Amino acid sequence: MPHKIKVQPIECPHCGHHIRVDLDASEGDQDYYDECPACCMEMHLNLHVDEYRQKIQLAVASDDEQIF
Repeated sequence: MPHKIKVQPIECPHCGHHIRVDLDASEGDQDYYDECPACCMEMHLNLHVDEYRQKIQLAVASDDEQIF
């Protein structure tokens, strides 16, 4: 799979602000946090590189729910 940087539009799970994030699949699967420029809350981004289907999957969450 060619590793190009892809720009992906996402929506902040806290305030709904539209953001464009750069996805770099060259490092494989990634799990990181980024801050929304509008509300300054942290967003949890989980990037999965599917080599077989040659796709990048991105999950965005707020991580503010508590799991018991």
